[in-house]
Amino acid sequence: MENQHNISPEVTFHAAHGDTKSVVKKIIRTTVVLSVITIIELGFGYAIFFIHKNPDYSRNLVLAIKGVIVILSLAKAFYIVSIFMHLGDEIRNMIMTIVVPLLLFVWFIVAFLWDGGSYKNLRNQYDRNHLEQSKVKVEKKEHGHGEGVKKEHGVE
Repeated sequence: MENQHNISPEVTFHAAHGDTKSVVKKIIRTTVVLSVITIIELGFGYAIFFIHKNPDYSRNLVLAIKGVIVILSLAKAFYIVSIFMHLGDEIRNMIMTIVVPLLLFVWFIVAFLWDGGSYKNLRNQYDRNHLEQSKVKVEKKEHGHGEGVKKEHGVE
């Protein structure tokens, strides 16, 4: 007896790619958009590099440029997920099932970084033991390891 599985047409989905010209146009458009965003990001990165060469640079300007770079990176990530991972073709509930936990995960990382920075600042400001330990000075020995001990005890 031959073991055959009947596949229901309701369960099997075939990818509908349309004609080849539209697929090629979509790939070229995606490549151009991602390339342009990447070139803009690189331009902003070089701008930050040259701004840092000026001793009186504006920290707020650098922070604003970094914010724009982050926004452009998120736009690229959204575009890549939408096109190459075909999330743009899904129904809204499927998109929300993926995007909402991702946003929660990003919030989780930001919250941990914020809390860690706060802990570090408070520890540096209020912890007496931490301050005392950081003020301990280490004397540099003239001789290598153990030389002073041998001469003090008369061992050579």
